[in-house]
Amino acid sequence: MSEEEIVMRVYMCGYLPGASPHRSPILSPLAVRLPDKDSWRNVCSGGCGFAMAISDLGKLITWGSTDDMGQSYVTSGKHGETPRPFPLPNEASVVKAVAGWAHCVSVTDCGQVYTWGWKECVPTGKFIGESSGGELEKREQGSPDAQVPISGFDTRRGEESTKRRRTSSAKHLAEGSASDDESLSAVPYLVTIKPGVRIASVAAGGRHTLVLSDIGQVWGWGYGGEGQLGLGSRVRMVSSPHPIPCIEPCTSSTEISLAVPRGSVTEGEAYKAPGSYVKSIACGGRHSAVITDAGALLTFGWGLYGQCGQGSTDDELSPTCVSSLLGIRIEGVAAGLWHSVCISDGGDVYAFGGNQFGQLGTGDDQAEILPKLLEAPSMETNNAKIVSCGARHSALITDDGKVFCWGWNKYGQLGLGDAIDRNIPSQVSMDGCHPKNVACGWWHTLVLAESPT
Repeated sequence: MSEEEIVMRVYMCGYLPGASPHRSPILSPLAVRLPDKDSWRNVCSGGCGFAMAISDLGKLITWGSTDDMGQSYVTSGKHGETPRPFPLPNEASVVKAVAGWAHCVSVTDCGQVYTWGWKECVPTGKFIGESSGGELEKREQGSPDAQVPISGFDTRRGEESTKRRRTSSAKHLAEGSASDDESLSAVPYLVTIKPGVRIASVAAGGRHTLVLSDIGQVWGWGYGGEGQLGLGSRVRMVSSPHPIPCIEPCTSSTEISLAVPRGSVTEGEAYKAPGSYVKSIACGGRHSAVITDAGALLTFGWGLYGQCGQGSTDDELSPTCVSSLLGIRIEGVAAGLWHSVCISDGGDVYAFGGNQFGQLGTGDDQAEILPKLLEAPSMETNNAKIVSCGARHSALITDDGKVFCWGWNKYGQLGLGDAIDRNIPSQVSMDGCHPKNVACGWWHTLVLAESPT
């Protein structure tokens, strides 16, 4: 008898309006069929109302949107129920891709970057200076019942104007994100970084983008009003890629190595980040995070809910080392709309930021302004290996291939068979297959898994 052939499959749960039967949530993982003679290679995070994955032939596959979803529909290539290749120039072979609210970014096998969607997220070469006041001209896309923060701007970090933020209810995506051809670039744009720069990874936030070169340099562009581009100011818009100084000498800081015990440094003090280059990047709604080769975590951007993990609710305008994690080697990080989750080399999980739906996994709904170790019974004998964040939910895969999800579950995005929120990591049933990767979108979750034919 011949051995069973192992193939890669993609499973999805949650809400994708164009792929969910009768527009009802998919409460448990459901296999996604890939047409033609191709197979799955990987899954991609992000996407508000659409999903993305990469095929074994290097095609970027999109699906799940509908023609009443406005910007998301155009950004996804107008692909609905059936997953189809997104048309990239020159038949580019994609190795990584991510999506923000209404823009996408992909990296090809030769290190080139293509982006499309909201025009303000597509580089034009323009550089618009710091904001002096006012409100966001556009509101981000959100769920039908999302609370979208609208913030005032001030060039001084920590001033009251950065704290006096109000929230207002966003309209349903179909209403609040009506198609506007003038604000969209549906044709992929080849991003020019710098001669000789080869990009290895990408991350997309609400309206900003980070890319990581193969030598560990971070570049960014897009909206930066809360410091999410890490340029040291509240620059309103950066429309060309700019290097982000994540690792550099700081004469006012204290040299700290990862050998120091956790908690032996004073919270809120500035320290030079251990390491010589950046190895991982992540973008949340309006904040960002990077990990150095030495395992140090740096965060920057919007801090209202503590999502930067710096012990305050101030915005961080430059990459700032999360000092409470010094002494712990961080291997992975993900960021949601208002929260962040990271994992250590020992498989421990730390979470911080907003927790309105239990997305931190701490067992309650209290926000955390410092990283908090998850000590749920379900995780006592499991070591986390991969983490991903949706808008208000989180997911991880352990080193032995188990999937855990927690947080907001109105659309079944946790894959637990119901629509009940969870505030601790809960295991997702993936019988008969071995999960290899997980990627969260705003209202959905994708799992890449090995499965016998």
